[in-house]
Amino acid sequence: MSNIFKTTLLLTAMTLLLMLAGRAFGGQNGMLMALAFAAVMNFVAYFFSDKIALATYRAQPVSREDLPRVYNIVERLSQKVGLPMPKLYVIPTDSPNAFATGRNPNHASVAVTHGILGLLNDEELEGVIAHELGHVRNRDILISSIAATLAGAITWLASIAKWGMIFGGMRGGEREDRGGGGGIAAIAMIFLAPFAAMLIQLAVSRSREYGADDTGAHWTGNPYALASALSKIDAYSRRTPLLASPSTAHLFIIQPFLGGMSFGNLFSTHPPTAKRIERLTGRPAEFFQQ
Repeated sequence: MSNIFKTTLLLTAMTLLLMLAGRAFGGQNGMLMALAFAAVMNFVAYFFSDKIALATYRAQPVSREDLPRVYNIVERLSQKVGLPMPKLYVIPTDSPNAFATGRNPNHASVAVTHGILGLLNDEELEGVIAHELGHVRNRDILISSIAATLAGAITWLASIAKWGMIFGGMRGGEREDRGGGGGIAAIAMIFLAPFAAMLIQLAVSRSREYGADDTGAHWTGNPYALASALSKIDAYSRRTPLLASPSTAHLFIIQPFLGGMSFGNLFSTHPPTAKRIERLTGRPAEFFQQ
């Protein structure tokens, strides 16, 4: 299934879900309002999802003068594989990680954390950058960025519904007039919306990480460097976790800490790091333990 088809399917499904929610809360007028909101949200998700993801983690743009080590690696790899030079950002956290975002290779951005710069050597850092550029070449970044925006939006709407009920948004008299149907629908949305947000992330196939690993290792010719980088990032990010929201965790090369969310394996968008290392090198992951 192509990422363009996935994107269209995702936007359509979200529009229908919002229309059903609007009808449950406000009847015909509510459904029309939800349709208008969905149109705006889809527009924002397509054109501004990358900026929203970068702003979420306070990523700062950098130039060659600011960060020549990373800039030169990104520039060299981009020229080697024929990709436009992406914008480069740094996230102010000691937790090591990285992600790519954007709607296509001409509007791509690569973000790395301060922590990853001090942790990895040049070969390992090149492997990570090649992995992220692999997402750009494989056009994973559009569906990933849109999934992040839509998941965040639907979770926000669920939160509004919850607080609306707490502060009297669904009054007892109205529930009686409707035979309790409106209240049941509202309660259902409160519980189903966060679940729907997680399903959006599951639309981001775990196989995309294997694909980006393979692409990055092929471009550098050094799968062991990427395997070593994955092992280091996985180990050190546990010691210095990057707190991330479930709506954006799938963007990172190693899934960050999700703030105590349960069912971690079910909702994980990343394959186990050990399996990625073994797939890259054909050797047990223990060989690379830090």
